[in-house]
Amino acid sequence: MPFPHGLPGWEAFRVASSAVWPYEGVVIEAWYYAVLSTLSALTTLLFIVGSPWAVLRGSRSLQSVSAWAAAISFILNAHWYVLFGSDRSDLRIGYFLWWLSFIFLALGSFDLAGRNSEIEARKRDLDALPQDSPPQMHN
Repeated sequence: MPFPHGLPGWEAFRVASSAVWPYEGVVIEAWYYAVLSTLSALTTLLFIVGSPWAVLRGSRSLQSVSAWAAAISFILNAHWYVLFGSDRSDLRIGYFLWWLSFIFLALGSFDLAGRNSEIEARKRDLDALPQDSPPQMHN
C-alpha cells in the first residue's frame, strides 16, 4: 500500500482505518494488512481517549492494563515500518513521533501504576499500626 507524500496525521488515520471506513484511492490488498492497519487505527483512538482516563481516573489495575496496552500498541504499530519494505521511506517524522508516543505512554503508565501500588502499600501499613487515643485535655 503506497502512501501519498506528505500524509498529515488525520489522513494517516483515515488510511489506516480504510479497511472498515472506506477512503477514496486507498486499497488494502492483503487481509493481514487490513487487520494490522485497522488495529493500528484503534490504538490511536484508545491512546486519545483511554490514556487520559486511565491516568486521571483509573485504578492501579486499570493503569497497569493501560501500560500493557500501550506497550503492545507500540509493537503492533511497528508493522508500518517493518512490513512495508521500500515504502517505509515514505514514513515521516510524524510517524516516528506517533509510534514512540506509545512506548512513552507505556513507560509512564507502568511508573504511575508502580507509584500508586507503593502508596497503597504505605496506606495499608499505616492503617495496620495501632491507633493511640488522642490526648485528653485536663483543666
